[in-house]
Amino acid sequence: MMRPRPPFPMRARAQQGIAMLEALLAIVILAIGVIGTVGLQARSVSALADAGLRAEAAIAANKLLGVMNTDIANIGEYRVAAGAVPPARLAAWHAETARLIPGASITVGVAVPVAAAMPTVVDIRISWRRKADTPENTHQIVSYVAGAE
Repeated sequence: MMRPRPPFPMRARAQQGIAMLEALLAIVILAIGVIGTVGLQARSVSALADAGLRAEAAIAANKLLGVMNTDIANIGEYRVAAGAVPPARLAAWHAETARLIPGASITVGVAVPVAAAMPTVVDIRISWRRKADTPENTHQIVSYVAGAE
């Protein structure tokens, strides 16, 4: 005669702890996802800060070009080398740009032509480093300013 089998005592004992193992695995997967999301958020904040400084550099360069266009007779007096003390005509703009872009290195080159019919070449270069371990960013605008004649 056959002996009846117990209803499932061995299978129940073999399954103990599976729910906890599944929960731990779900927690590990969730933690990896959260760490990835935090990393992406940090990179996006950094990119946003870099974009803000690039925008400030573009605005500052365009503002200086506007000022130079209204003072064409004295355009040669707007030159400044990187790290040099800016001339009086450029002092206010230089101070404002240095305040808006911390650690900025500002160079303004003005190539006045020998012939009156040729335009003046203006090269504005603003460089900065947002953090010590990042590469230097440079915003450069080269513009041609026509004479008043």
